[in-house]
Amino acid sequence: MTIRIAMWSGPRNLSTAMMRSFSSRADTFVSDEPFYGAYLRKTRDPQPMAEEVIADMDCDWHAVASAQNGDAPDGSSIWYQKHMPHHMEGPVSILDFPNSRHAFLIRDPIRVAASYANKRTAVRPDHLGTARQRQYFEMEADRLGHAPPVVDSALILTDPEIVLRALCNALNIAWDPTMLNWKKGSHAQDGIWGAHWYDKVNASTGFGGAPGPLPELDDEYRKTAEACREDYEFMCKYVIRP
Repeated sequence: MTIRIAMWSGPRNLSTAMMRSFSSRADTFVSDEPFYGAYLRKTRDPQPMAEEVIADMDCDWHAVASAQNGDAPDGSSIWYQKHMPHHMEGPVSILDFPNSRHAFLIRDPIRVAASYANKRTAVRPDHLGTARQRQYFEMEADRLGHAPPVVDSALILTDPEIVLRALCNALNIAWDPTMLNWKKGSHAQDGIWGAHWYDKVNASTGFGGAPGPLPELDDEYRKTAEACREDYEFMCKYVIRP
């Protein structure tokens, strides 16, 4: 039976590097934001390559959820699913994945907003997804009776092996050292939007170094980041700290 890992992450949040990390395992298949097309078709959010994404993906909420609840398409024993909480604008939520092992990847919203600024892309607080990420965390904690695993991108970059070992332990899967490196370039399971967003991770073969000081933001991006601060700091209380 497939072990399905649903990683709920905001955008610009080390989420693709984490997907690369899990894809390096011989026992793992990965999926890249399977609800993105459904989200774009419903909201008409003017994101880069939106029409191409809608045309390329299954945009039926229930069909996508059914597929994600099945076995890994290639027969792998682990299926790592990269999900964005803010994409869940339709009739599907975390409650529709009761047999998945849920985890949450967070990043300081100042760094997330700065990443959007570097791409010259406008961003709203709801794009960061922190409010729904917290909501999903609380729903899963209520279901389990204890906190599900939370990992902070800054700690992963500071000591990737230690944090990933702890995450694997929390998910009840074996640690695999191949998770520390991956092949340069785009990967077969990347969404087509990777052509716009994944230049940095495509140039990498592993996690970067520890992050530096928090960047300065102009007023618009700073207000977006600060609107997400409370929910981010709530999640910080549950971060895996080896």
